[in-house]
Amino acid sequence: MKRILISLFLALPLLAAEDPFKALTFLEQNWEANTNGYGGVKSTGTYTFRRELGGHILARRSTSDVACKGPATFDCEHGDILYVYVEGPGQPLKAIYFDNEGHVIHYDVSTPTPASVVFLSEPSRPGPQFRLTYQLKDSMLYGKFESQMPGQTEWKEYLEWSGSKK
Repeated sequence: MKRILISLFLALPLLAAEDPFKALTFLEQNWEANTNGYGGVKSTGTYTFRRELGGHILARRSTSDVACKGPATFDCEHGDILYVYVEGPGQPLKAIYFDNEGHVIHYDVSTPTPASVVFLSEPSRPGPQFRLTYQLKDSMLYGKFESQMPGQTEWKEYLEWSGSKK
């Protein structure tokens, strides 16, 4: 009896440990993306959210298709990686973004509703602030990337996309 009680006591922290990515499970799919963006950018692509490294991170990897149309300054061969992670038990979700143009963005992550997530760049970093939003409506996932210049209150949309599960 004593062994059973000790085993149960030792297992309680494991039972109480909650999945830090539970609120983001709606993202875990392969998605198509049809993009409309700043300056008339139109492209299609795919992106995938999936757990990696033994479930310790949620990774988004994206690629664009060759059917991209945009101004000469837009990189139609864009590729990026977004890692969502927690720094330790009970800590809030964080994310870090890398792309083939050399951009790196550190995000705080929030889930305002069961079908939406907001990635907000850390305000302590110099330069503009960025906001990346995903919202699932019915079976379509909508995304938006916006920026806010220092001292401004208005967010300016850069890219917007939508797509279904692939």
